[in-house]
Amino acid sequence: MGRQYEFDGNKFDFKRVRTSIWGVVRKVLLLFVASLSMAVLYYVIFSLFFSTEQERRLRNENRMYAREYPKLQQKEDMLSGVIDGLMVRDDNIYEEIFHASAPNMDPGASLDYLMSLDTIQDRDIVKRSEDRLAVLKTRASDVEDNFRAIISMLQEKDFTMPPMANPLSDFSFAQTGASIGERVNPFYKVKIMHNGLDLIAPSGSPVRAAGDGVVTEVVRSRKGLGNVVSITHKGGYVTRYAHLADMEVRKGNRVKKGKVIGYVGVSGNSFAPHLHYEIIRDTVTVDPVHHFFESVSPDEYVNMLIMSASTGQSLD
Repeated sequence: MGRQYEFDGNKFDFKRVRTSIWGVVRKVLLLFVASLSMAVLYYVIFSLFFSTEQERRLRNENRMYAREYPKLQQKEDMLSGVIDGLMVRDDNIYEEIFHASAPNMDPGASLDYLMSLDTIQDRDIVKRSEDRLAVLKTRASDVEDNFRAIISMLQEKDFTMPPMANPLSDFSFAQTGASIGERVNPFYKVKIMHNGLDLIAPSGSPVRAAGDGVVTEVVRSRKGLGNVVSITHKGGYVTRYAHLADMEVRKGNRVKKGKVIGYVGVSGNSFAPHLHYEIIRDTVTVDPVHHFFESVSPDEYVNMLIMSASTGQSLD
């Protein structure tokens, strides 16, 4: 690189230009800043006036969403109003029939041990988790003992499987009504003993035998339990199906599990179409809700148990 000179006006002479290191650094920095500024400027201009195919597609989609959103919002508001109205009407109907608040869609989800974790401290979470773990360990041990007892019973020669099938097909736990215990009678509005489980279903729904057995009772009546079919099973079990609209069996018939024996109705003193289902073992009435393991999942069983126990009014 050649030497650089500049004219000195005071002395009317040329003098050598001396460049310092800091001067060079300053020029380099200025050049870098200027280049960066130009790059940013070029990028902004390019972004404003030129679009990629993806950007054009996204802008078109955004414009479409902007047009459709008000329509969707209007539909959502309308549906919300309809749903709220249906919920209010459903709650009123449920309270009118059962004298209790309508249950959640999943009653098991509202058990008290399912508490919100964001409302307690970390140490409380740990303590509660330890307590829950201890309880679960105890329950797991109980379940294991029960399984051993069940296996032992199954190995006995004289063991007979009780009727475990649901007499109604396509059954949902939401169709579960009041079970055994004192319940408000829908006609007299006082509590009386209810000896069965109400299974809510439309009129004409087929009612099936819960197990193999012999029909030992067929009653046609306009009072009490109305039209009734009773089936005697091995092991001292008797299943009773009441308030039937019509019956498909006669006394003395041998039936297989799943055989249609009648249809849901409102015969006798029935407040609404439903099946009044009873299970009796050795003349002792047992709770039918514990005899559906062949037909429902564990979660459905828990929900049925909660609903059958919390329903305050029977349908007969």
